[in-house]
Amino acid sequence: MDLLNVLVIPKDDPIAFTFFTGYMAMLAASIFFFFERGRVDDKWKLSLLVSALITFIAAVHYYYMRDYYLATGENPTALRYIDWTLTVPLMCVEFYLLTKAAGAKIALLWKLIAASVLMLVAGYIGEAFNPEGGDTAHSVLWGVISTIGYIYILYTAWFGEVAKLAAASNNEIVKKGVRTLAWFVLAGWAIYPIGYMCMPGGWLNTAFGWGSENVDLFYNIADAINKIGFGLVVYGIAITATEQNKAKAKTA
Repeated sequence: MDLLNVLVIPKDDPIAFTFFTGYMAMLAASIFFFFERGRVDDKWKLSLLVSALITFIAAVHYYYMRDYYLATGENPTALRYIDWTLTVPLMCVEFYLLTKAAGAKIALLWKLIAASVLMLVAGYIGEAFNPEGGDTAHSVLWGVISTIGYIYILYTAWFGEVAKLAAASNNEIVKKGVRTLAWFVLAGWAIYPIGYMCMPGGWLNTAFGWGSENVDLFYNIADAINKIGFGLVVYGIAITATEQNKAKAKTA
């Protein structure tokens, strides 16, 4: 009976709804990306595999997070950051794979991963180890440190090494794809700081009284948009490039 109670979605709880829909959407996306690998050229297969791994890892964590939330009504902070620690660096890997043909070095990959880890570790400390009642100074300090990692990734995608490599690739498909992913980092990833500032001690929590219910809602929506969206952009690049190569081969 208790198990049945845990699995019931309250009709008036949009957060529970987004946990369930997020789980199903990311599981479906991972299956789609995995099977679509067979339709693209070999050089794109690894990129689609990474996309499938990102959404699959997220789906597994959402499976547990939805039950945790329904059982406790609390924000599953630890599970969420475990998910992000695995999936966000993989999202950075996509930038490397897309620009590898234009000369991207392994050092770029490690710099992006290091920046993402800094962003996540600082964010976790800011959320999970904030004293009861919320310490604004603690929240701001670790939020600023986390933002340093985010700004580095953002700069690299828009103006730095990734952007320059995409421009040097002379491949309009890659250029457009990298720019779209950069927009995800700018607009899509910006939802996460909003959720962070809803935690006790955060600016939005202090100014407007927004609490943990807003955190989960913002995070769940952001995860679905960013992880599935990232994968769809990569898929679009891969399938378009593959179709162009097939068309060239027919006319050759």
